[in-house]
Amino acid sequence: MEVVRGRMMAAVAVLACAMAVMVSEVEATKWTVGGNKFWATNVNYTIWAQDKHFYNGDWLYFVYDRNQMNVLEVNKTDYESCNSDHPLTNWTGGAGRDVVPLNVTRHYYIVSGKGFCYGGMKLALRVENPPPPPRASPVKSASPSSIYRGQIVLPAVFAIGALWDAFIRFW
Repeated sequence: MEVVRGRMMAAVAVLACAMAVMVSEVEATKWTVGGNKFWATNVNYTIWAQDKHFYNGDWLYFVYDRNQMNVLEVNKTDYESCNSDHPLTNWTGGAGRDVVPLNVTRHYYIVSGKGFCYGGMKLALRVENPPPPPRASPVKSASPSSIYRGQIVLPAVFAIGALWDAFIRFW
């Protein structure tokens, strides 16, 4: 009896895994700031960011010369005036490869201090909640038989087949 129970549990586990694989997931995006130009002077980060959607859970990846530049989050007023004297957060890790998690739905204002903000090293972006998952297309034929067949019969057939297989292997 224990063998049957073990095989039935295995069949249920296989079905659960198959269903989990079919569920789509929204993945976070890693944005390399500036694309192939990275975090440097003479790059217009407003243009770089304008066609992108930044979602809660994404993150920014800054690549820059660690001996000269940094990554500072400031408020809107300091962003507009390139004032980096009182950053809200200093994201500079020292290696010139820094990550800023976008884990709050709000505006972010990021600059490089040491005068580099005046050379264009500033980025403003708005983080939004991810869009809802796409809806399934409506059933073309709303007849009871097609609904019944698609929502009850086919999953039942697969479940019975898995249980039958487990039963046959026991005997």
